[in-house]
Amino acid sequence: MIFGRSERGRPPVEPLTFKILVAGGFGVGKTTLVGAVSEIRPLRTEELLTEAGRPVDDLSGVEGKHTTTVAMDFGRITLREDLVLYLFGTPGQERFWFMWDELSEGALGAVVLADTRRLEDCFAAVDYFERRSIPFVVGVNCFEGAARYPAKAVRQALDLDEDVPVLLCDARERESVKETLIGVVQHAMAYTAAHRRTVTT
Repeated sequence: MIFGRSERGRPPVEPLTFKILVAGGFGVGKTTLVGAVSEIRPLRTEELLTEAGRPVDDLSGVEGKHTTTVAMDFGRITLREDLVLYLFGTPGQERFWFMWDELSEGALGAVVLADTRRLEDCFAAVDYFERRSIPFVVGVNCFEGAARYPAKAVRQALDLDEDVPVLLCDARERESVKETLIGVVQHAMAYTAAHRRTVTT
């Protein structure tokens, strides 16, 4: 690049940057999702689970989990030359929810990760984004050995509005996560456009 112009003579593209939250219950795969797709080494704030946390950290269904996020996960992915997403994974336990307000400031939208074995664990995240009118999609993390349910059944179980997308994903697979994030961006843009029309009419 020479004097602010590319070698092909085109001016450099200044990408749009958006903030996406990744939320959900304890042990649902938020850290895994951010790590699977981030093009930079993700920032993680994980600590080992301790005996002191056993009374408040329910390990049912995730008995093999040994660490927990205590602040946030952070990653970045470039979807196109002109579109970059910054990913912020929220802590799942209730005692860290005070951080959600700060993390959600300026967010375009969110992914609420759900585990069908512990579906009730994502109720709090769904409620949080609904109350604050932050557009979100529900990403059903397809864990090995977990029963698969159609999106309609998950929607009914979570009592979601019809316009909230329910997507099947694998938090370990980059392409699967990428498709989920594209779904968030598309839904957020449609949500924002619909909201603007409502305000102006």
